[in-house]
Amino acid sequence: MNIRTALVPTGRAALLMAAAAPLALLIAVLMPARWAMAPLLGTAVLVLIVIDALLAGSLRSVSLDLAEDMEVGAPKPVRIIARFSRGLQCAVECALASDARLFPAGRALGTLGPADAATWTGEIALTPQRRGMGEIEQVWLRWTGPMGLGARQASRVMERPVRVWPNLAPVRSPALQAFLRNAEVGLIARRIRGEGTMFEALAEFQPGMDKRRIDWKSSARHAHLYAKEYEAERNNQIVFAFDCGQTMCEPVDGQARIDRAVTAGLTTAYAALKSGDKVALFGFAAQPMLFTPFASDARQFHRLQVAAAGLDYQPQEPNFTLALATLAGQLKRRSMVVVFSDFTDPTSAQLMIESIGRLTARHLVLFVTMNDEELVGIAAEDPVAVGQLAMAVSADGLLRQRALVLVTLRQMGVQVIEAPYAEIGTRLLDRYLQIKRRGAIG
Repeated sequence: MNIRTALVPTGRAALLMAAAAPLALLIAVLMPARWAMAPLLGTAVLVLIVIDALLAGSLRSVSLDLAEDMEVGAPKPVRIIARFSRGLQCAVECALASDARLFPAGRALGTLGPADAATWTGEIALTPQRRGMGEIEQVWLRWTGPMGLGARQASRVMERPVRVWPNLAPVRSPALQAFLRNAEVGLIARRIRGEGTMFEALAEFQPGMDKRRIDWKSSARHAHLYAKEYEAERNNQIVFAFDCGQTMCEPVDGQARIDRAVTAGLTTAYAALKSGDKVALFGFAAQPMLFTPFASDARQFHRLQVAAAGLDYQPQEPNFTLALATLAGQLKRRSMVVVFSDFTDPTSAQLMIESIGRLTARHLVLFVTMNDEELVGIAAEDPVAVGQLAMAVSADGLLRQRALVLVTLRQMGVQVIEAPYAEIGTRLLDRYLQIKRRGAIG
């Protein structure tokens, strides 16, 4: 095990040296004949520092206990275990260096506590910031002797990879699982009658039924009122299209917009697979990045999760014209296309509107975007200075442009979901279930 160790003074030792310097100067001024005591005093402090560092003992091993697979935004602890061969440790501090996906600024600090006479342990909270492969690269330990004057510092290269997946906490939530078991389009092993567009059977008309479903020819033939029953559509094609461009990579409450969009999309994808529909993922930025084959069973959901984990962050403007034209060319039948995106300027918004408009000619399109809470806060804040007033006016203008774009999309027949980031998942799931009950996809 390659561990590099060095002896270093502590902050207490620095204070002691700073206190000894005026005393040495006072001795040299008041007792010139005994000037040699001044350097001896400094030497004594250095000797104490070295002795204290040696009393701290040597590091035998250091190891990390952490999960190899984590989800973005989901905290998990990293456990540090340090074993010492001998010595008297007063305090043990730890630092970890990592990929920026794992720790803000690529580092984290913590302290260890004694587990037994020779073992010190501690935990550092790890909350991945982005999807993909991260790595804890190196660990540093610093432990002081019993006097707190001298310390030893050791470092070891760890190279522990961590795979960061999309956050699937909403999919695993008991509320969603219970809802899917009981929903009309959920896990009930029967035909879904009464709604949809696919004719299922004739049933005797009962009070409360929709009179528009009465089959008058059959009723006249049998001299009794009969109504048509329909089966909810299955085997629909659902495509979740993710804009991976610059705007979607900006953080919202510490997490990139695209990561929150992926969580919402996968949650609805899971419900769609459970409902008997087919699901595919599409990712794009300056050019198309990903288009998965359609998954048709909930057992293939992991394949969608793996594909979503590979959607990389692109610091460039998205090309809606190329991306959505490519997607339209790949779809051979009418589908529901859910577009996760955002926009900041009128030019890019106009290109997006034109591209989505061409897509609505054949497919049902949902546009999902998150509220820009920062702009809302700036526009609503009471200005106390000219600069704040200018910012509030600019923010209000951007919000008006944003509202105009969304109104234009709705007028084109696009269904728009605009909600806070914490609500887009439930809002999208509700909208999907409404569309499916109406049979509006096929």
